[in-house]
Amino acid sequence: MSPRLASPAPRNALSAVLIALACALVPFGALAAWVSYGLTDTGRYVRAMAPLAADPAVRDAVADRVGAGIADETGMPGSTRPFVDDAVRSFTRTEAFRTAWDTGNRAVHDAVLRAVRDGGREHAVTVDLAPVAVHLKDELADDNAPLARRVPVRHTEVAVLPAEDLARLRKGYDVLDVAGFWLPVTAAALAVAGISVAACRRRAVTATALGTALGGALLGVAVAVGRYLTLADLPDPAHQPAAGAIYDALTAGLRTVSWLLVALGLAVALTCRLTDRQGRRGRQDRPGRPGRPLPVSLRRRASAAPAADPSPAPTRARA
Repeated sequence: MSPRLASPAPRNALSAVLIALACALVPFGALAAWVSYGLTDTGRYVRAMAPLAADPAVRDAVADRVGAGIADETGMPGSTRPFVDDAVRSFTRTEAFRTAWDTGNRAVHDAVLRAVRDGGREHAVTVDLAPVAVHLKDELADDNAPLARRVPVRHTEVAVLPAEDLARLRKGYDVLDVAGFWLPVTAAALAVAGISVAACRRRAVTATALGTALGGALLGVAVAVGRYLTLADLPDPAHQPAAGAIYDALTAGLRTVSWLLVALGLAVALTCRLTDRQGRRGRQDRPGRPGRPLPVSLRRRASAAPAADPSPAPTRARA
């Protein structure tokens, strides 16, 4: 190491830069990893969305969307529409709806992933409502609704992802797929390098821990701001409660990561602070300090040392 870098000031400056870069990458790395390993996992996605089948706002939104889609696509007369809406709402309270909800979410997730990962696909991602229409037709018939048996069951395709958004989503997915691995690895490498070159590594660890906690807090704020912006952009304000429930279910893991980063960072910083205090007290209690007794071993050495001969007492001269 050169004499310039061996001095404390340049080392601390380089350490500060490396640690600052590492802490700045923490929220971005967590977000990219969440998208790459959380949202793209079909099993995790279905498990996260499963509780929403019992959410009243989600059930009402699904009933409105499905009822309107079936009525428009199948050409039902206006007098039958109230029976369709009641049947859809009744269907959303059954165990069959929960099963259909999980199956539909799995089908949607698989379709979106295939469209994003398939570079040659340029048409919209759609989901077929025919299985739901079959259940509705049976319930209408059981309720003796007019013309229930004459309701046609068609393969109604509902657009999930428009074609014009597919190219942009595919580019973002490709970037996040790479960043989900390399951003956390880069952040960890920069943090280790910053701690290694620091003149006082304990302070460097404390700074890294506090920066990690700050990154976690910023990640939590970003999730909250994203929720606000998502709900504000909805064209139908009546569906905001359902959209908010879906957003919260999808970002539950990301919020957990943000809290873990804050808790871990503060815990490490507090531990470093306490050990630093204990180290200072230990240095103050070193032997030889005024007002502190010597250890037994040092006292034994002092007692074993040969004592100096006392000066002879003066003698009287004889006359």
